[in-house]
Amino acid sequence: MDIERALKELRRRRPLVHNITNFVVMNTTANVLLAIGASPVMAHAIEELEEMINIADSVVINIGTLDESWVESMIHAVKIANEYEKPVILDPVGAGATRYRTSTALKLIEIGDIYILRGNYSEIKSLIGEKGRTRGVDSISSGEDAKDVAVKASEMFNTTAVVTGKVDYVSNGKKCYAIENGTPMLAWVTGTGCMLTSIMGAFSAVASPLDAAIASLLTFEIAAEKAEEEAPYPGSFHMKLYDWLYRIDEELIRKRKKVREIEP
Repeated sequence: MDIERALKELRRRRPLVHNITNFVVMNTTANVLLAIGASPVMAHAIEELEEMINIADSVVINIGTLDESWVESMIHAVKIANEYEKPVILDPVGAGATRYRTSTALKLIEIGDIYILRGNYSEIKSLIGEKGRTRGVDSISSGEDAKDVAVKASEMFNTTAVVTGKVDYVSNGKKCYAIENGTPMLAWVTGTGCMLTSIMGAFSAVASPLDAAIASLLTFEIAAEKAEEEAPYPGSFHMKLYDWLYRIDEELIRKRKKVREIEP
């Protein structure tokens, strides 16, 4: 699929994205999905998972606020989504910060097929068994080998891996892309990585894992660039980000995209 045209197809289809996500970002991720043209649902009760996943177009699992009951729901959700052949997008928030988070993310990867694995440098590096530096759920490592981390994760977990940072890297093991859009202002608003992961859930309903990951990064980060141009402070930037996710179109993506294919 033409990456720019994926947005048009998303808006035509209006996919239902089932999110099992964290308390911090439920409202913001729902709003970005609505802004971009998708339909969000936030549901984590085991009793309704099968019915909800059956009608959803994709499933986003975000481990930001864990407890035993939520982990159980996430495990069931991955299994059911695989049974119904619905794409699963996993955001291993804070992996590497605690053993509980790391082991939970690895268990979710182990029990089922993951369509896209999206995390920051430290999170993904910790999942492949290498030490990344984290503070809470934020990466404090420079990520000079981020491309290699993305490639290794894709090969190790048989998935499309996305490592986000100053430069984002996307790899399915055979191909690798670098995306250089975005703005440092995204780090001044909580949950922007989680928003991006939910958008990947929407694009995953209409595109291959590689195309969905790249289309999500370009759409979200170009919208962020435009938002910062109009609102260079965190509060107003946050609101403008919603506006630009609603306003962004194929022409703007084509004009401003900074993506290049590189050797894996």
